[in-house]
Amino acid sequence: MAVHERPRQSQGFHLPSFRGNGTAPASQSAVSAHSDTHAARAYAFASLRLLTGFVFLWAFLDKTFGLGYATPSGKGWADGGSPTKGFLSGVAAGPMESTFHSWAGDPWVNWLFMLGLLGVGVALVAGVALRFAAVAGTLMMAFMWVAEWPPAQHLSDGSPSLSSNPFVDYHLIYAVALIALAAVSAGDTLGLGRLWARLPLIRRSHWLR
Repeated sequence: MAVHERPRQSQGFHLPSFRGNGTAPASQSAVSAHSDTHAARAYAFASLRLLTGFVFLWAFLDKTFGLGYATPSGKGWADGGSPTKGFLSGVAAGPMESTFHSWAGDPWVNWLFMLGLLGVGVALVAGVALRFAAVAGTLMMAFMWVAEWPPAQHLSDGSPSLSSNPFVDYHLIYAVALIALAAVSAGDTLGLGRLWARLPLIRRSHWLR
């Protein structure tokens, strides 16, 4: 019986293989790079969420207890002060100037404003109900934007408004940030978003997500 010997393979130049020394092939490297990018983006949005939440919570605490920063000591809501009277009575431009003056210090305005600060702040820090927080926070920022009315070059008394931008100010930035955080489910990282999404009520009402 004849035995046919297999032809010898050429000993030409070959690129070294890295499979044996622990280095991943190109496809695995691409997947790893994509995973790293996704993780970095998730942590970036989570950081933005926590910092923005602290802004709202700090405003609530300072206005409630008069911590001596924006609200002087002894002038807090808990001491009988009004968290909206000073700001709304000082509105000096815009189409709702007289309306804001009439609202200044009203109990219902104080409660809505303070509950809004607390609710949005807690939702952002915990990472839950971000869609609801985005809607509530955007409405708050819209009213505050109208109260400051950046498009005005002059106040109602004729003095310069000193507006630095006729459209974009920090209220608009906060509103866009809130919407973005809800859109990317930023509560799933460093938050309780995933647990929140598993609740039966949230499964039935996705708008509470």
